[in-house]
Amino acid sequence: MTDDTPNDDDNPLRLWGGRFEQEPHELVQAYTASITTDLMFFRHDIDGSRAHVRMLARRSIIPADDAQQILSGLDQIESEIEAGQIELRPELEDIHTHVEARLAEIIGADAAGRLHTARSRNDQVALDIRMFVRDAIVQTIASLRALQATLVDLAERHIDVYMPGYTHLQRAQPILLAHHLLAYVEMLERDAERFSDAFERTDVMPLGAAALAGAAYPLDREAVAEELGFGEISRNSIDAVSSHDYILEFVADAAICMVNISRLCEDVILWSSSEFAILRLDDAFTTGSSIMPQKRNPDVAELARGRAGRVIGRLTGLLATIKSLPLAYNRDLQEDKEGLLDATEALIGTLHVLARALITAKIDANRARAMVDDDPFILATDYADYLTRAGVPFREAHRVVGQLVKICEQSRRSLRELSLDDLQMVHPAFKRDAVGMTVRDALAARDVPGGTAPRRVRLAVKEAKEHLSLHPAPGTEQ
Repeated sequence: MTDDTPNDDDNPLRLWGGRFEQEPHELVQAYTASITTDLMFFRHDIDGSRAHVRMLARRSIIPADDAQQILSGLDQIESEIEAGQIELRPELEDIHTHVEARLAEIIGADAAGRLHTARSRNDQVALDIRMFVRDAIVQTIASLRALQATLVDLAERHIDVYMPGYTHLQRAQPILLAHHLLAYVEMLERDAERFSDAFERTDVMPLGAAALAGAAYPLDREAVAEELGFGEISRNSIDAVSSHDYILEFVADAAICMVNISRLCEDVILWSSSEFAILRLDDAFTTGSSIMPQKRNPDVAELARGRAGRVIGRLTGLLATIKSLPLAYNRDLQEDKEGLLDATEALIGTLHVLARALITAKIDANRARAMVDDDPFILATDYADYLTRAGVPFREAHRVVGQLVKICEQSRRSLRELSLDDLQMVHPAFKRDAVGMTVRDALAARDVPGGTAPRRVRLAVKEAKEHLSLHPAPGTEQ
Protein backbone atom coordinates (compact mmCIF):
# COMPACT_ATOMS: atom_id res chain seq x y z
CA MET A 1 0.00 0.00 0.00
CA THR A 2 1.04 3.62 -0.43
CA ASP A 3 0.24 6.66 1.61
CA ASP A 4 -2.45 7.82 -0.87
CA THR A 5 -4.43 4.58 -0.80
CA PRO A 6 -8.00 5.54 0.13
CA ASN A 7 -9.54 4.00 3.23
CA ASP A 8 -12.21 1.39 2.65
CA ASP A 9 -14.73 1.28 5.48
CA ASP A 10 -15.59 -2.27 4.47
CA ASN A 11 -11.99 -3.40 4.63
CA PRO A 12 -11.85 -6.27 7.17
CA LEU A 13 -8.07 -6.25 7.30
CA ARG A 14 -7.77 -3.68 10.08
CA LEU A 15 -9.53 -3.28 13.40
CA TRP A 16 -9.61 0.51 13.11
CA GLY A 17 -9.61 3.27 10.49
CA GLY A 18 -13.17 4.54 10.09
CA ARG A 19 -12.18 8.17 10.61
CA PHE A 20 -9.06 8.01 8.42
CA GLU A 21 -8.92 9.03 4.78
CA GLN A 22 -5.58 7.37 4.06
CA GLU A 23 -3.99 4.03 4.85
CA PRO A 24 -0.82 4.11 6.96
CA HIS A 25 2.35 4.62 4.95
CA GLU A 26 4.13 1.35 4.19
CA LEU A 27 7.04 2.50 6.38
CA VAL A 28 4.63 3.02 9.28
CA GLN A 29 3.06 -0.38 8.64
CA ALA A 30 6.47 -2.04 8.76
CA TYR A 31 7.61 -0.03 11.78
CA THR A 32 4.51 -0.61 13.90
CA ALA A 33 3.88 -4.26 12.99
CA SER A 34 4.45 -6.77 15.76
CA ILE A 35 3.28 -9.96 14.09
CA THR A 36 6.70 -11.62 14.08
CA THR A 37 6.70 -11.64 17.88
CA ASP A 38 2.91 -11.81 18.32
CA LEU A 39 2.83 -15.12 16.49
CA MET A 40 4.27 -16.72 19.63
CA PHE A 41 0.99 -15.87 21.37
CA PHE A 42 -1.41 -17.32 18.80
CA ARG A 43 -2.61 -20.22 20.95
CA HIS A 44 -3.28 -17.93 23.89
CA ASP A 45 -5.03 -15.45 21.61
CA ILE A 46 -7.30 -18.10 20.11
CA ASP A 47 -8.02 -19.72 23.48
CA GLY A 48 -8.94 -16.32 24.88
CA SER A 49 -11.21 -15.64 21.90
CA ARG A 50 -12.96 -18.97 22.34
CA ALA A 51 -13.74 -18.28 26.00
CA HIS A 52 -14.84 -14.72 25.14
CA VAL A 53 -17.21 -15.71 22.34
CA ARG A 54 -18.79 -18.53 24.37
CA MET A 55 -19.50 -16.07 27.14
CA LEU A 56 -20.96 -13.54 24.66
CA ALA A 57 -23.31 -16.19 23.32
CA ARG A 58 -24.40 -17.36 26.79
CA ARG A 59 -25.18 -13.76 27.69
CA SER A 60 -27.07 -13.30 24.37
CA ILE A 61 -24.73 -10.46 23.48
CA ILE A 62 -24.12 -12.11 20.08
CA PRO A 63 -26.28 -14.71 18.28
CA ALA A 64 -25.55 -18.33 19.12
CA ASP A 65 -25.27 -19.23 15.41
CA ASP A 66 -22.60 -16.59 14.88
CA ALA A 67 -20.75 -17.80 17.97
CA GLN A 68 -20.70 -21.35 16.62
CA GLN A 69 -19.37 -20.17 13.26
CA ILE A 70 -16.69 -18.15 15.03
CA LEU A 71 -15.62 -21.13 17.13
CA SER A 72 -15.39 -23.38 14.05
CA GLY A 73 -13.42 -20.73 12.21
CA LEU A 74 -11.01 -20.32 15.13
CA ASP A 75 -10.39 -24.08 15.11
CA GLN A 76 -9.48 -23.89 11.43
CA ILE A 77 -7.22 -20.88 11.92
CA GLU A 78 -5.39 -22.60 14.76
CA SER A 79 -4.75 -25.62 12.55
CA GLU A 80 -3.53 -23.38 9.73
CA ILE A 81 -1.10 -21.51 11.97
CA GLU A 82 0.21 -24.76 13.43
CA ALA A 83 0.79 -26.03 9.89
CA GLY A 84 2.65 -22.84 8.94
CA GLN A 85 0.02 -21.88 6.40
CA ILE A 86 -0.56 -18.34 7.59
CA GLU A 87 0.76 -15.44 5.50
CA LEU A 88 2.30 -12.74 7.66
CA ARG A 89 1.30 -9.31 6.37
CA PRO A 90 2.66 -6.10 7.92
CA GLU A 91 -0.54 -4.19 7.18
CA LEU A 92 -2.37 -6.54 9.57
CA GLU A 93 -0.10 -5.34 12.39
CA ASP A 94 -0.55 -8.12 14.96
CA ILE A 95 -1.81 -11.61 15.68
CA HIS A 96 -5.26 -10.34 16.66
CA THR A 97 -5.85 -8.71 13.28
CA HIS A 98 -4.45 -11.70 11.40
CA VAL A 99 -6.88 -14.00 13.20
CA GLU A 100 -9.90 -11.75 12.67
CA ALA A 101 -9.05 -11.07 9.02
CA ARG A 102 -8.71 -14.78 8.29
CA LEU A 103 -11.91 -15.45 10.22
CA ALA A 104 -13.74 -13.00 7.96
CA GLU A 105 -12.46 -14.90 4.92
CA ILE A 106 -13.73 -18.20 6.36
CA ILE A 107 -17.14 -17.29 7.82
CA GLY A 108 -17.85 -13.83 6.38
CA ALA A 109 -17.23 -10.35 7.70
CA ASP A 110 -20.53 -9.95 9.55
CA ALA A 111 -20.17 -13.03 11.78
CA ALA A 112 -16.42 -12.51 12.20
CA GLY A 113 -17.01 -8.89 13.16
CA ARG A 114 -18.95 -9.98 16.23
CA LEU A 115 -15.89 -11.63 17.78
CA HIS A 116 -14.49 -8.31 18.94
CA THR A 117 -17.71 -7.27 20.69
CA ALA A 118 -17.06 -5.99 24.22
CA ARG A 119 -13.33 -6.33 23.75
CA SER A 120 -10.40 -4.06 22.92
CA ARG A 121 -7.01 -5.04 21.67
CA ASN A 122 -5.79 -3.53 24.92
CA ASP A 123 -7.41 -6.09 27.19
CA GLN A 124 -6.97 -8.79 24.54
CA VAL A 125 -3.19 -8.43 24.42
CA ALA A 126 -3.07 -8.12 28.22
CA LEU A 127 -4.87 -11.46 28.38
CA ASP A 128 -2.52 -13.12 25.87
CA ILE A 129 0.61 -12.03 27.69
CA ARG A 130 -0.68 -13.03 31.10
CA MET A 131 -1.51 -16.48 29.74
CA PHE A 132 1.94 -16.71 28.17
CA VAL A 133 3.71 -15.66 31.37
CA ARG A 134 1.68 -18.17 33.40
CA ASP A 135 2.79 -20.95 31.05
CA ALA A 136 6.39 -19.68 31.13
CA ILE A 137 6.39 -19.78 34.92
CA VAL A 138 5.10 -23.36 34.95
CA GLN A 139 7.75 -24.44 32.41
CA THR A 140 10.47 -22.61 34.32
CA ILE A 141 9.62 -24.27 37.63
CA ALA A 142 9.55 -27.66 35.90
CA SER A 143 12.99 -26.96 34.41
CA LEU A 144 14.32 -25.82 37.78
CA ARG A 145 13.08 -29.02 39.40
CA ALA A 146 14.82 -31.09 36.72
CA LEU A 147 18.12 -29.28 37.29
CA GLN A 148 17.77 -29.62 41.07
CA ALA A 149 17.14 -33.35 40.70
CA THR A 150 20.25 -33.67 38.54
CA LEU A 151 22.39 -31.88 41.13
CA VAL A 152 20.99 -33.98 43.97
CA ASP A 153 21.67 -37.16 42.01
CA LEU A 154 25.22 -36.00 41.28
CA ALA A 155 25.72 -35.24 44.97
CA GLU A 156 24.37 -38.61 46.08
CA ARG A 157 26.57 -40.54 43.64
CA HIS A 158 29.66 -38.75 44.97
CA ILE A 159 28.65 -38.43 48.61
CA ASP A 160 32.11 -39.39 49.96
CA VAL A 161 34.16 -37.17 47.66
CA TYR A 162 35.85 -34.23 49.33
CA MET A 163 37.47 -31.24 47.70
CA PRO A 164 38.78 -27.81 48.63
CA GLY A 165 36.23 -25.18 49.51
CA TYR A 166 37.19 -21.72 48.26
CA THR A 167 36.97 -18.12 49.31
CA HIS A 168 38.46 -15.44 47.08
CA LEU A 169 39.15 -18.38 44.71
CA GLN A 170 41.82 -19.45 47.19
CA ARG A 171 41.69 -22.85 48.89
CA ALA A 172 40.11 -22.38 52.29
CA GLN A 173 38.81 -25.52 54.00
CA PRO A 174 37.92 -29.06 52.97
CA ILE A 175 34.27 -29.66 52.08
CA LEU A 176 32.30 -32.47 50.55
CA LEU A 177 31.64 -32.06 46.85
CA ALA A 178 28.02 -32.96 47.58
CA HIS A 179 27.81 -30.06 50.03
CA HIS A 180 28.97 -27.69 47.29
CA LEU A 181 26.43 -29.06 44.81
CA LEU A 182 23.61 -28.80 47.33
CA ALA A 183 24.37 -25.10 47.73
CA TYR A 184 23.11 -24.65 44.18
CA VAL A 185 20.05 -26.76 44.94
CA GLU A 186 19.24 -24.22 47.66
CA MET A 187 19.73 -21.30 45.27
CA LEU A 188 17.48 -22.89 42.67
CA GLU A 189 14.85 -23.57 45.34
CA ARG A 190 14.64 -19.86 46.08
CA ASP A 191 14.34 -19.23 42.35
CA ALA A 192 11.43 -21.68 42.16
CA GLU A 193 9.80 -19.95 45.13
CA ARG A 194 10.16 -16.55 43.46
CA PHE A 195 8.54 -17.81 40.26
CA SER A 196 5.78 -19.54 42.20
CA ASP A 197 5.12 -16.32 44.08
CA ALA A 198 5.06 -14.34 40.82
CA PHE A 199 2.45 -16.71 39.41
CA GLU A 200 -0.12 -15.43 41.91
CA ARG A 201 0.23 -11.85 40.65
CA THR A 202 0.20 -12.99 37.02
CA ASP A 203 -2.89 -15.15 37.46
CA VAL A 204 -5.36 -12.26 37.05
CA MET A 205 -7.80 -12.19 34.13
CA PRO A 206 -7.95 -8.72 32.48
CA LEU A 207 -10.53 -9.38 29.74
CA GLY A 208 -13.52 -7.10 30.21
CA ALA A 209 -11.43 -4.03 30.89
CA ALA A 210 -11.84 -3.13 27.18
CA ALA A 211 -9.72 -0.13 26.19
CA LEU A 212 -9.44 1.23 29.73
CA ALA A 213 -12.89 2.04 31.13
CA GLY A 214 -14.48 -1.41 31.14
CA ALA A 215 -16.90 -2.95 28.63
CA ALA A 216 -20.46 -1.60 28.27
CA TYR A 217 -22.02 -5.06 28.15
CA PRO A 218 -23.31 -7.49 30.80
CA LEU A 219 -20.22 -9.67 30.72
CA ASP A 220 -19.63 -12.73 32.86
CA ARG A 221 -15.98 -12.11 33.52
CA GLU A 222 -15.79 -14.76 36.23
CA ALA A 223 -16.93 -17.45 33.77
CA VAL A 224 -14.23 -16.45 31.27
CA ALA A 225 -11.63 -16.49 34.03
CA GLU A 226 -12.76 -19.94 35.13
CA GLU A 227 -12.64 -21.34 31.60
CA LEU A 228 -9.13 -19.97 31.08
CA GLY A 229 -7.95 -21.19 34.49
CA PHE A 230 -7.40 -17.80 36.11
CA GLY A 231 -7.57 -17.48 39.86
CA GLU A 232 -9.23 -14.06 39.85
CA ILE A 233 -10.33 -11.16 37.67
CA SER A 234 -8.75 -7.72 37.58
CA ARG A 235 -10.25 -5.20 40.00
CA ASN A 236 -9.51 -2.03 38.03
CA SER A 237 -9.92 -1.68 34.29
CA ILE A 238 -7.20 0.95 33.90
CA ASP A 239 -4.70 -1.14 35.81
CA ALA A 240 -5.69 -4.24 33.83
CA VAL A 241 -4.58 -2.82 30.48
CA SER A 242 -1.64 -0.70 31.57
CA SER A 243 0.20 -2.60 34.29
CA HIS A 244 3.14 -4.68 33.19
CA ASP A 245 4.80 -5.16 36.54
CA TYR A 246 4.03 -8.88 36.41
CA ILE A 247 6.18 -9.03 33.26
CA LEU A 248 8.93 -7.09 35.01
CA GLU A 249 8.68 -9.45 37.97
CA PHE A 250 8.99 -12.52 35.77
CA VAL A 251 11.99 -11.14 33.89
CA ALA A 252 13.55 -9.92 37.14
CA ASP A 253 13.15 -13.41 38.59
CA ALA A 254 14.61 -14.79 35.36
CA ALA A 255 17.61 -12.47 35.69
CA ILE A 256 18.23 -13.53 39.31
CA CYS A 257 17.90 -17.18 38.31
CA MET A 258 20.31 -16.74 35.41
CA VAL A 259 22.82 -15.09 37.75
CA ASN A 260 22.61 -18.16 40.00
CA ILE A 261 22.97 -20.40 36.95
CA SER A 262 25.94 -18.32 35.81
CA ARG A 263 27.70 -18.97 39.12
CA LEU A 264 27.07 -22.71 38.77
CA CYS A 265 28.42 -22.58 35.23
CA GLU A 266 31.52 -20.73 36.41
CA ASP A 267 32.25 -23.66 38.73
CA VAL A 268 31.62 -26.10 35.89
CA ILE A 269 34.05 -24.15 33.71
CA LEU A 270 36.70 -24.02 36.43
CA TRP A 271 36.29 -27.67 37.36
CA SER A 272 36.58 -28.64 33.68
CA SER A 273 39.95 -26.91 33.31
CA SER A 274 43.25 -28.76 33.44
CA GLU A 275 44.15 -26.80 36.56
CA PHE A 276 41.17 -28.25 38.46
CA ALA A 277 40.28 -31.33 36.37
CA ILE A 278 37.52 -32.35 38.77
CA LEU A 279 34.68 -32.54 36.27
CA ARG A 280 34.50 -33.82 32.71
CA LEU A 281 31.51 -33.01 30.55
CA ASP A 282 30.40 -35.58 28.01
CA ASP A 283 31.65 -35.07 24.45
CA ALA A 284 28.06 -34.36 23.40
CA PHE A 285 28.11 -31.23 25.57
CA THR A 286 31.55 -29.89 24.66
CA THR A 287 33.06 -28.43 21.52
CA GLY A 288 36.52 -28.39 19.99
CA SER A 289 38.94 -25.85 18.62
CA SER A 290 39.46 -25.06 14.96
CA ILE A 291 43.23 -24.96 15.49
CA MET A 292 44.03 -26.91 18.69
CA PRO A 293 43.02 -30.57 18.32
CA GLN A 294 43.33 -31.37 22.03
CA LYS A 295 40.75 -28.85 23.23
CA ARG A 296 37.45 -29.81 24.93
CA ASN A 297 35.67 -26.54 25.57
CA PRO A 298 32.71 -26.27 27.99
CA ASP A 299 30.84 -24.01 25.60
CA VAL A 300 27.40 -24.82 27.00
CA ALA A 301 28.41 -23.48 30.40
CA GLU A 302 30.15 -20.48 28.86
CA LEU A 303 27.09 -19.57 26.76
CA ALA A 304 24.85 -19.95 29.80
CA ARG A 305 27.14 -17.60 31.69
CA GLY A 306 26.92 -15.15 28.79
CA ARG A 307 23.16 -15.39 28.46
CA ALA A 308 22.79 -14.29 32.05
CA GLY A 309 24.00 -10.91 30.82
CA ARG A 310 21.47 -11.04 28.01
CA VAL A 311 18.57 -11.57 30.41
CA ILE A 312 19.84 -8.82 32.71
CA GLY A 313 19.89 -6.55 29.65
CA ARG A 314 16.31 -7.46 28.78
CA LEU A 315 15.22 -6.56 32.30
CA THR A 316 16.98 -3.21 32.10
CA GLY A 317 15.38 -2.50 28.73
CA LEU A 318 11.89 -3.32 29.98
CA LEU A 319 12.32 -1.18 33.08
CA ALA A 320 13.46 1.75 30.94
CA THR A 321 10.53 1.30 28.54
CA ILE A 322 7.84 1.28 31.21
CA LYS A 323 9.25 3.69 33.80
CA SER A 324 7.61 6.93 32.53
CA LEU A 325 4.41 5.77 30.85
CA PRO A 326 1.19 7.54 31.88
CA LEU A 327 -1.96 5.49 32.38
CA ALA A 328 -3.43 3.72 30.57
CA TYR A 329 -2.24 1.95 27.41
CA ASN A 330 0.60 3.36 25.31
CA ARG A 331 2.11 1.87 22.16
CA ASP A 332 5.48 1.72 23.92
CA LEU A 333 4.11 -1.37 25.64
CA GLN A 334 4.35 -3.25 22.37
CA GLU A 335 8.08 -3.34 23.03
CA ASP A 336 7.66 -5.62 26.03
CA LYS A 337 7.07 -8.74 23.95
CA GLU A 338 10.48 -9.14 22.37
CA GLY A 339 12.28 -8.74 25.68
CA LEU A 340 9.87 -11.11 27.43
CA LEU A 341 10.16 -13.77 24.74
CA ASP A 342 13.93 -13.55 24.55
CA ALA A 343 14.36 -13.73 28.33
CA THR A 344 12.00 -16.71 28.50
CA GLU A 345 13.80 -18.57 25.73
CA ALA A 346 17.22 -17.90 27.25
CA LEU A 347 16.12 -18.97 30.72
CA ILE A 348 14.24 -22.17 29.92
CA GLY A 349 16.69 -23.19 27.20
CA THR A 350 19.61 -22.78 29.59
CA LEU A 351 17.95 -24.79 32.34
CA HIS A 352 17.16 -27.63 29.92
CA VAL A 353 20.60 -27.95 28.38
CA LEU A 354 22.47 -27.57 31.66
CA ALA A 355 20.45 -30.33 33.33
CA ARG A 356 21.19 -32.65 30.42
CA ALA A 357 24.88 -31.75 30.45
CA LEU A 358 25.29 -32.46 34.17
CA ILE A 359 23.42 -35.78 34.05
CA THR A 360 26.26 -37.24 31.97
CA ALA A 361 29.13 -35.37 33.67
CA LYS A 362 31.93 -37.41 35.21
CA ILE A 363 33.57 -36.52 38.52
CA ASP A 364 37.24 -37.39 39.11
CA ALA A 365 37.02 -38.27 42.79
CA ASN A 366 40.73 -39.01 43.13
CA ARG A 367 41.67 -35.63 41.67
CA ALA A 368 39.21 -33.82 43.95
CA ARG A 369 40.61 -35.52 47.05
CA ALA A 370 44.19 -34.98 45.94
CA MET A 371 43.62 -31.22 45.75
CA VAL A 372 42.91 -31.35 49.48
CA ASP A 373 45.48 -33.94 50.45
CA ASP A 374 48.26 -32.09 48.65
CA ASP A 375 47.47 -28.72 50.19
CA PRO A 376 49.84 -28.11 53.14
CA PHE A 377 47.66 -25.59 54.96
CA ILE A 378 44.05 -26.46 54.21
CA LEU A 379 43.54 -27.62 57.83
CA ALA A 380 44.83 -24.38 59.33
CA THR A 381 41.41 -23.42 60.70
CA ASP A 382 41.12 -26.85 62.31
CA TYR A 383 44.37 -26.29 64.21
CA ALA A 384 43.04 -22.96 65.43
CA ASP A 385 39.78 -24.63 66.46
CA TYR A 386 41.80 -27.26 68.37
CA LEU A 387 43.44 -24.56 70.47
CA THR A 388 40.10 -22.80 71.00
CA ARG A 389 38.53 -26.00 72.30
CA ALA A 390 41.52 -26.26 74.67
CA GLY A 391 40.59 -22.89 76.15
CA VAL A 392 42.77 -20.55 74.05
CA PRO A 393 40.96 -17.40 72.85
CA PHE A 394 40.31 -17.72 69.13
CA ARG A 395 42.23 -14.56 68.22
CA GLU A 396 45.30 -15.91 69.98
CA ALA A 397 44.76 -19.31 68.36
CA HIS A 398 44.54 -17.63 64.97
CA ARG A 399 47.88 -15.87 65.57
CA VAL A 400 49.54 -19.09 66.77
CA VAL A 401 48.51 -21.06 63.71
CA GLY A 402 49.71 -18.22 61.51
CA GLN A 403 53.14 -18.72 63.10
CA LEU A 404 52.89 -22.47 62.39
CA VAL A 405 52.13 -21.77 58.75
CA LYS A 406 55.19 -19.53 58.54
CA ILE A 407 57.37 -22.27 60.07
CA CYS A 408 55.98 -24.77 57.55
CA GLU A 409 56.69 -22.47 54.64
CA GLN A 410 60.28 -22.02 55.77
CA SER A 411 60.82 -25.75 56.29
CA ARG A 412 58.74 -26.86 53.27
CA ARG A 413 56.41 -28.97 55.35
CA SER A 414 52.67 -29.21 55.79
CA LEU A 415 50.84 -28.68 59.08
CA ARG A 416 50.15 -32.40 59.21
CA GLU A 417 53.90 -33.12 59.14
CA LEU A 418 54.62 -31.10 62.28
CA SER A 419 55.62 -33.11 65.33
CA LEU A 420 54.28 -32.59 68.83
CA ASP A 421 57.50 -30.79 69.72
CA ASP A 422 57.04 -28.48 66.75
CA LEU A 423 53.51 -27.69 67.83
CA GLN A 424 54.27 -27.19 71.51
CA MET A 425 57.21 -24.98 70.69
CA VAL A 426 54.64 -22.46 69.48
CA HIS A 427 51.93 -23.16 72.06
CA PRO A 428 51.81 -25.61 74.99
CA ALA A 429 48.06 -26.28 74.60
CA PHE A 430 48.78 -28.66 71.72
CA LYS A 431 48.64 -32.30 72.79
CA ARG A 432 49.46 -35.56 71.01
CA ASP A 433 46.00 -35.80 69.40
CA ALA A 434 46.81 -32.60 67.49
CA VAL A 435 49.57 -34.35 65.52
CA GLY A 436 48.63 -35.45 62.01
CA MET A 437 45.08 -34.16 61.85
CA THR A 438 43.15 -35.72 58.98
CA VAL A 439 40.71 -34.35 56.46
CA ARG A 440 38.11 -36.81 57.69
CA ASP A 441 38.51 -35.36 61.20
CA ALA A 442 38.07 -31.86 59.84
CA LEU A 443 34.94 -32.78 57.89
CA ALA A 444 33.37 -34.67 60.77
CA ALA A 445 33.94 -31.72 63.10
CA ARG A 446 31.53 -29.58 61.04
CA ASP A 447 28.60 -31.54 62.43
CA VAL A 448 26.10 -28.69 62.70
CA PRO A 449 22.86 -28.20 60.77
CA GLY A 450 23.89 -26.95 57.33
CA GLY A 451 27.50 -28.02 57.81
CA THR A 452 29.71 -30.14 55.57
CA ALA A 453 30.04 -33.10 57.98
CA PRO A 454 29.28 -36.34 56.08
CA ARG A 455 26.40 -37.15 58.42
CA ARG A 456 24.82 -33.77 57.82
CA VAL A 457 25.32 -33.91 54.06
CA ARG A 458 23.78 -37.37 53.79
CA LEU A 459 20.78 -36.06 55.69
CA ALA A 460 20.64 -32.99 53.42
CA VAL A 461 20.62 -35.19 50.31
CA LYS A 462 17.79 -37.25 51.80
CA GLU A 463 15.81 -34.13 52.65
CA ALA A 464 16.38 -32.65 49.19
CA LYS A 465 15.08 -35.81 47.53
CA GLU A 466 12.04 -35.83 49.79
CA HIS A 467 11.39 -32.15 49.07
CA LEU A 468 11.54 -32.70 45.32
CA SER A 469 9.17 -35.65 45.60
CA LEU A 470 6.70 -33.50 47.56
CA HIS A 471 7.12 -30.52 45.23
CA PRO A 472 7.38 -32.07 41.77
CA ALA A 473 7.52 -30.19 38.52
CA PRO A 474 4.11 -28.70 37.68
CA GLY A 475 2.06 -31.13 35.62
CA THR A 476 3.84 -34.23 36.97
CA GLU A 477 1.91 -34.59 40.21
CA GLN A 478 0.53 -38.06 40.86
